[in-house]
Amino acid sequence: MQMHVPQSDAVADRTEGCAHLAVGEMTDRATAAAGFLKALSHEGRLMILCHLSSGEKSVTELERLLDQRQAAVSQQLARLRLEGLVACRRDGKAIYYSIQDPKVSRTIALVYDMFCREA
Repeated sequence: MQMHVPQSDAVADRTEGCAHLAVGEMTDRATAAAGFLKALSHEGRLMILCHLSSGEKSVTELERLLDQRQAAVSQQLARLRLEGLVACRRDGKAIYYSIQDPKVSRTIALVYDMFCREA
């Protein structure tokens, strides 16, 4: 027996809207979503994005905040940059990173609410 869980109208609208997409369009959107989630699916990248959600940070700041070596931080930043999730700028010898994709900010806020907020 399947139990019906009531949903808000907004959640119901999003769920029904997805089911009404043509198969090809749904496949394209699922592929994009899977790529986005794969880019986020690493604890180091999630921690970097969490720190960047409060504003731009230099690589040196991120190394200190994460207590990780520069090579490890740079490797994760390169993946995030490749995926178009963060932007970087150079100021002298320092490189600064910030969140570029608004979906990242929304996702990090949701992940924070689900896993980090005090109950």
